[in-house]
Amino acid sequence: MQKIDIEMIPGGATPPPIRVGEATIAEAAIAEEMQYHPADSAGTAQLKAARALVVRELLRQRAAALGVAEAAGEAFDEADAAIAELLERELEVPEPAEEDCRRFHAAHPERFSEPTRLRVRHVLLAAAPDDAPARDAGYRLGEKLVRELQEVPERFTEFAQRHSACPSKDQGGDLGWLAPGQTVAELDRALQHLPEGLHDRPLASRYGWHVITIDQRVEGRELPYEQVAEHVRHSLREQATRRALRHYLLALEAEIGVEGISLDDDSASALMQ
Repeated sequence: MQKIDIEMIPGGATPPPIRVGEATIAEAAIAEEMQYHPADSAGTAQLKAARALVVRELLRQRAAALGVAEAAGEAFDEADAAIAELLERELEVPEPAEEDCRRFHAAHPERFSEPTRLRVRHVLLAAAPDDAPARDAGYRLGEKLVRELQEVPERFTEFAQRHSACPSKDQGGDLGWLAPGQTVAELDRALQHLPEGLHDRPLASRYGWHVITIDQRVEGRELPYEQVAEHVRHSLREQATRRALRHYLLALEAEIGVEGISLDDDSASALMQ
């Protein structure tokens, strides 16, 4: 039978039943599973949910055949230990060689580096993204505060306590040490390029305007292989596990038989999560 991608079914058409061996994946089960697979469209979420259930059923049937778990679906689904035992027994994941680890480290230095860290203080002048008057007023106040701080930088704590809408105002606006990814994306990107000292204009975010001072900046650096060897080894081992799991699932798909849908590379990733 030709396997059909759920997202390709014309609107209003009834999708073909999804079967794994002699078992049918119920539409109600797919609908319930969708909540665990957020996506940019209902069709994509439905497809991911259906594939996840197919993977689960493939493993359930294989575990039952090997006597690892009972054939009852819910009993197996709830037994993570049974899945782990099955995969430990069936998957063959080679241990990465030392030369492969060193080569991977050399090819991806950015993955094994210390990030740039910043000691940041700010005054948040709150304004919603769609409130143009508040945004304008906040920016003008931010400019005024920057000018005054350029003259008397010691007033930063006072301004934070008087004007900031952030809980950090109780600490004089101190956000502590920030690494990439620890604040909202738009502010995070801007901070990475700022030198130490008071920034000469307010910075925008979804929350409003930020008067920013960088008290300390510690640049990131590449870490030597010896310092991150275990991290490198773990990354390669995870890649190998994903490949082995993908091949294993595709072999089960061919052996047991799946109708109405086909697996893809994401099927292994979803199981590993």
